[in-house]
Amino acid sequence: MTTAAAQPPRDRALGRGISTLIPQAATATPAEQAAAVLTAMQSVQVRVGVLQAAVVLLEERVRATGDDAERAAAATTVAMLRTAISQAR
Repeated sequence: MTTAAAQPPRDRALGRGISTLIPQAATATPAEQAAAVLTAMQSVQVRVGVLQAAVVLLEERVRATGDDAERAAAATTVAMLRTAISQAR
């Protein structure tokens, strides 16, 4: 009786999801993390309702934050999401 040789462990980086693409260093700002997520998700299909919910949350962040860099990043992301929503229809 013969048995198949054990396969070497497969690199599981792909199975860990998008979090492997997001900078985890303590020096990575939330804006840098968000930019990495947006870059990674450019070819991922997402339901329009999820994008609409993200717009609402980010618009509130734009109004609430006192951080100019955070406000600018959130506003830019809102604009990108609105473009994606309009293209999906």
